[in-house]
Amino acid sequence: MSSHLESLRQYTTIVADTGDFESIRKYTPQDATTNPSLILKAAQMPEYTELLNKVLTEDGNKMTETLDKLAVFFGLEILKIVPGRVSTEVDARLSFDTQATLDKARSLIARYEKNGVERERILIKIAATWEGIQAAEELEKEDIHCNLTLLFSFAQAVGCAEAGVKLISPFVGRIMDWHKAKTGNEFAPAEDPGVQSVTRIYNYYKKFDYATEVMGASFRNTGEITELAGCDLLTISPNLLDELQSTEGDLPCKLLEETAKQCDCTKISLNETAFRWELNEDACATEKLSEGIRRFAADTVKLEDFLRSKMI
Repeated sequence: MSSHLESLRQYTTIVADTGDFESIRKYTPQDATTNPSLILKAAQMPEYTELLNKVLTEDGNKMTETLDKLAVFFGLEILKIVPGRVSTEVDARLSFDTQATLDKARSLIARYEKNGVERERILIKIAATWEGIQAAEELEKEDIHCNLTLLFSFAQAVGCAEAGVKLISPFVGRIMDWHKAKTGNEFAPAEDPGVQSVTRIYNYYKKFDYATEVMGASFRNTGEITELAGCDLLTISPNLLDELQSTEGDLPCKLLEETAKQCDCTKISLNETAFRWELNEDACATEKLSEGIRRFAADTVKLEDFLRSKMI
């Protein structure tokens, strides 16, 4: 009998949500994602001291350059393990600056290409603000593919699809966290607001033939994951990958293109005013997007402080 993880692979591309190389080797995902929080955690692990020292001893002492080098160095090591792509995140502090996001994304891609990595293997992670979506639209025209993260609302998903973004990462667990805190309710996987949000987005994309890939992210339990079997991709933390691998049984496919084509939904278009209004009307998305940007920015500052302590 197969494990839940093996069964899930039949329907969905598995992505590792970690900066830990050994975890990536263990679960053999197609892709891997990183963010400032994961890199901060990995950079403090003894096994990465050599990689960290390599970054710190290279020429150039500007902290922004050091952060970029570290992110790319982790990405380069991950690409030696996974056959597919790695997501590397733009500094969250640039989330409301389209031009600065464009400059940072191009700089990161240039670093990868300097190391012999083709841009097809890189996804630039950008927060799904209006400014971030506009930057991603321009980058996609340059064949710099993007992963729009911190996505909590249907409006953000529509904006990304209309911009021709390569991939979005709706945050399942954080949506559930918000609703649980507001209502005090426990949610069964099928009624989980995060699961329902991703299902709606998936159905909308497939019905109207958007090429943007949907990658569920930020899971709190395996029930959320198994309810989204059939989603284009799912990025999963090592502890939940281990639980899926340790559980025997076959999983049914829950998301199907054929079913999505029959969903009762209407195609919409959002200009900047409509996007901002719809986002404002979604309290969960408004709060969680702001909170997520603050958290990633705070972890970037912690990472900077950690790097400075190693430079002394």
